[in-house]
Amino acid sequence: MSESPDRTPLPRTFFDRPVLEVAPDLLGRTLVRNSNAGRIELRLTEVEAYAGAIDPGSHAFRGRTARNAVMFGPPGHAYVYFTYGMWHCLNLVCGPEGHASGVLLRAGEVLKGAEQAWPRRLSARRDTELAKGPARLATALDVALTLNGTDTCAGPDSPLALLGGTPPPPDQVRSGPRTGVGGDGAPHPWRFWIDADPTVSPYRAHVPRKRTS
Repeated sequence: MSESPDRTPLPRTFFDRPVLEVAPDLLGRTLVRNSNAGRIELRLTEVEAYAGAIDPGSHAFRGRTARNAVMFGPPGHAYVYFTYGMWHCLNLVCGPEGHASGVLLRAGEVLKGAEQAWPRRLSARRDTELAKGPARLATALDVALTLNGTDTCAGPDSPLALLGGTPPPPDQVRSGPRTGVGGDGAPHPWRFWIDADPTVSPYRAHVPRKRTS
């Protein structure tokens, strides 16, 4: 990248907007993971928007539960969930408090701290695969349910924080259907990514699970 990334923390007002504004605006931003093991910085290259009560693909479509309560705000907090009995996924809550919406962080480029990520991602073949996909991103950054509800606007030393980074030019931002979302939420073109970036994950359409008798 030709210019130095912006080190200014993203304020809560950045997240206190409609999810379809926040999601593409997260591309190129720097996600910081602080832990006892050190600091990892990652440039976001792929995200997906989920719009709560109006979105059948959202965890919050049917209302508030113990699992999704963080999605209802305040904005700027992390929503972490466990899926398929083995993986964690990291989301950022946005929109006005009380109206659940969030952005799934799908992929990114590790800028700093790759030496911490590699032992967690032994199946990766190159640096571009360390955080190529939402479960891989969370694994590389050592994200677990203990980070659910973390305030990413609490300062650069928070366990999770967002910095200004280097957003791509608008003509490099692409959108399309969300990966693995079925039913009425499938057609929404709410997946956003940086065109031709090697860390972006491949698109996979939803495959219905077979019922067992």
